[in-house]
Order: sequence, then C-alpha cells, then structure tokens
Amino acid sequence: MRDILSQIVEKRRNDIARLGYDFSVSLPKKRNRPVRPFLESRGVILEVKRASPSKGDISPDLDPAKTALSYAESGARAISCLTEKNYFKGSLDDLLCVCRAVDDFADATGGTAPAVLRKDFLLSAEEVDVSYRAGADAVLLIARILPEQKLLEMAQEVARLGMTALIEVRTEEDLEKLGFLSSRMDAGKIVCGVNSRDLATFRIDLLRPSMMTGRIRKIMGDDVRIIFESGVTSYECASSVGAMGFSGLLLGEAAAKNPSLRKGLVDSFMAAVPTRNSAFWKAYAESLPLLGQDEKTVPKVKVCGLTRIEDAVLAHKMGASFLGFVFAGPFERSITRENRLSALIPGLKALDVKKVAVVTDLDSEEGKLAVQLVKDGVFTLLQFHKIPYEKVGADLRTLPHYFATDSLAGYEKLVSKGEMRVLLDSKRLAADADGTPTENTVYGLSWIAGGINPENVLYIMDRFSPELIDLSGGIEDEGFVGIKNEDKMRSLMMKVGAVHER
Repeated sequence: MRDILSQIVEKRRNDIARLGYDFSVSLPKKRNRPVRPFLESRGVILEVKRASPSKGDISPDLDPAKTALSYAESGARAISCLTEKNYFKGSLDDLLCVCRAVDDFADATGGTAPAVLRKDFLLSAEEVDVSYRAGADAVLLIARILPEQKLLEMAQEVARLGMTALIEVRTEEDLEKLGFLSSRMDAGKIVCGVNSRDLATFRIDLLRPSMMTGRIRKIMGDDVRIIFESGVTSYECASSVGAMGFSGLLLGEAAAKNPSLRKGLVDSFMAAVPTRNSAFWKAYAESLPLLGQDEKTVPKVKVCGLTRIEDAVLAHKMGASFLGFVFAGPFERSITRENRLSALIPGLKALDVKKVAVVTDLDSEEGKLAVQLVKDGVFTLLQFHKIPYEKVGADLRTLPHYFATDSLAGYEKLVSKGEMRVLLDSKRLAADADGTPTENTVYGLSWIAGGINPENVLYIMDRFSPELIDLSGGIEDEGFVGIKNEDKMRSLMMKVGAVHER
C-alpha cells in the first residue's frame, strides 16, 4: 500500500525549495498579536480543513474567517488551521485569516479568543519562526517525520517563542523521541497528540490513542495533556472519546463539513463522563502491543457458543482471551436451555478470562438476564449480536460491550458511532474472499468471525491480520452443536500460535 505520508513530505520539501518557508505568502515581519495559551484546560479543537488525501474535497469553498468565528461561537477551546496545500488545500493565508477572526471575536464579545494551532507537516525550525510571525499560538510537530535531534531543535524554538508544541506520537519509535525531548526541555511546554488515523495508510483505529496514553504518562508524568486526533464524525463518537479521559479532541472533517454539528460535537465531548464501558476499553487498549505498519502479532481468540464447563476450561487453558456464551432461547447453543447456566456459573467464576454474554434480543427474558449478569460482574461484557445500534439505549452502552454485525456497511456505521471494536461476523471472510471490499473501509477489520476452522485460519490471518478471531462451529463436529472438539481446538490454536497450557 502506498505511503501517503512520505508523498506529502516529499512534495513539501520540493515546494520549500521552490517557494521558500513562507510559500510566497506575504507575512508580517514581526508578530502582531499576543501568544495565547493552548489547551490549558480540557476542550475541543475544531479544524479549518478544505480537503484530505482520504476524502478528497470536504469543504472546498470554506471561508476560514467565518469558519473560525463559527468555531469560537460553538465553544471551541482552540482552532486548528491546516496550511498544507497539495493534499489539504490550505495555506498560510488561511492561518492569517483565522488569527484575525479569533481576535475580532475576543474584541467583540469581551471573551477569551480560542488559541490557534498551525497544523502542517513542518520540517525545520525556520517553519516554526514562520508560524510564529503568522500568528500561531501552537504548532504541530509530527514525531514520525522528524529525526529526534531535529524534533528537539524545533520544540525548543517553539518554547523560546512562547508557543506550545503539539507533539504527535503513534509508534514505539515516536515514544523514544518523546522521551528524548522530555529529558532535555520543560515538559510543560509540550502537549501530546495521538492520531487515530495512520498517516501512512489513512486507516483509522479509535483505540490507538488509548493504546498510547499510559505509555505517554510514563514518559511525561500524570499531568501531561493528551489529545485524541481525527476519526470523530458523530455526537456519539465524541462522547465515547470524551469518556476515555482525554484532555482534548481535535475534530476536522465533521466540523468543517457540517456547521450544524459543531456545537453538538463540542458539547458531547465536554459532557462525557467515564463509564464501565470506557474503563474496559481503556484497560484493553493499554494491553495491546504497538505494532508498526507491517508488523503482525498472534491474534486474540474468542471461543463462542460454549455450553459445557469442560469446554470453557479447555479453551481458557489453551489461551483463549474471551469465552462467549449465547443467551438466546431459539439457538441450540443457548446456555439458557437445559439448566446449562446454573451448571456453568460456579466453574466460570474460577476462570480468569473475559466472559462474554451474547444477546440477540434485549427485550427477551434471556437478554434481560444477560444484562443483569454483566451489571453484577458475573460476565465481563455484552455482545449485541446483530442488534441495530438504535435499539440499544445509552444506559446499556455504559456497560462493557461491543456490537457484532454481518455487513461491512454495518461495521462502518458502528465504528463511526464510537464503538471501539466491532465484530464482523460473515462467512464470506472464510470463503474465497477476493471480492471482500476490505480496502474500502477506512477502519480495517480488527475482530472477525464466521466459519473459521483449522483449515482456513492461516488464510484468514494472512489476509486480514486480525486482532481477534471468534470461533464457534468451526471447532465442533457435525451433529454436536455446542460441543467443542478438543483436537480441532488444539489444531487451530497451534496454527494461530496462541496455544499454551495454563
């Protein structure tokens, strides 16, 4: 897959060689506005953005001054202005307009103007000086594209000028650079950002920022400000991110394209509070390895449709991270049949593994029972299996949960609503999947299920590099629904590389 980030940087170097650091824009010789504090308290950063490499034109006729005024009126704590011209269609002229607009807003209202962030792919200290003269209060420095000594030089210049450096990190190498910075300058001059979008592929993973937060705090201390960047397009997603405890949220496309959503997006993030669901996904995220673009790891395994304690114990012993139990009377694998539940619960309490209650109908007695067992902590989380998002109330979504869907469109919709992980359950994945439109999803396929067995699991892993695979009928014998075959389970686990005797 082409590396979009490298293309952006290469074109930028060529443009600077041809046009200079100011890109032939007429800038004041000296800064003519005070430097304003950047994100000293929790808040939302709304972005002046015309286009992107992944979406093309977003708001090509955007007026930067009017947009900045709208953002300020919507409660934005800061305004990000994209000045990259080739892929985002921005310019330093936009930055000058935004700075004037927020100052006019402060003069007219007597309030505090939002700080202004220059968001670009800056490569040198000279570009920091240009940003300062243009009026920026903060600049984005992307660790991934800067050698550590250059990053330090630029961050120190930012601090010398009284601005704030937003250091974007996403990989282990980036964290090493952040450690290099923090040992050599005042950490209070740095705000950290984690982009949910991989700038090489432009794929989004909503859990990536949470994977980084604990690691960042070990380097920078507990007081570090961490911003969730990109990928939020709905009120529900803004609320979901807000519940994860970030200091800030940077919103681009949704705010630039949809003026009517701006205030609601800000309010949704600001009103969010931690929940059991956010706590679960924070802990899960911090347990994941920070893989590079081409790195692969052993996927987690969920064994689902369990009906017997001996199969549950065996799956746990072989390395399954999740055990799934169906709460749906019509299904043969339901543990609400034949007194299976009462026989299972005593043994399950002894297993240190995540226990999933799978529900298909929240209005059924089985569905209500599953919800109660998660509330009581007997089961870890709920799987809303092929239940529409709109059918699950906000109160239920505060419980640890994820959704399962059988369509790519459903998958996309659920992630856009802020669901940190969604299970795509489709037998198409296990078949000859040449036509499976995985390249069309901006999110990638992290959790997958559907007909996975010892014969096709290596193909599944090679094609999709899943974070989790969900097993059920593929490790059963025909005619023995709900009874797992030990040899098939062990064979599959050996191929996955997850098997180990606990």
